[in-house]
Amino acid sequence: MANHKNTKKAIRTNAKKRLLNRYQAVTARNLVKRLRLSNDHAEANDLLKTVISKLDKLAKKNIIHKNKAANNKSKLTRMVNKLAPVAA
Repeated sequence: MANHKNTKKAIRTNAKKRLLNRYQAVTARNLVKRLRLSNDHAEANDLLKTVISKLDKLAKKNIIHKNKAANNKSKLTRMVNKLAPVAA
């Protein structure tokens, strides 16, 4: 157990930060799942912008590794591009 006042405070702040980081990571995973399940090209294209933005923010804050974010963005972009846009 921590003995110093500052160490006790660090434990509290780390717990708060961990909770927020987990929330943001789970939110990003749910967005990725929604994108993968999408079959409509227009909807997937709009959702892709949101997912890429979210992944970039998580990588910037070191919640996920920057290479993992880059790999996910690449795979999701290829997946969306494979969805054939509906000819009107």
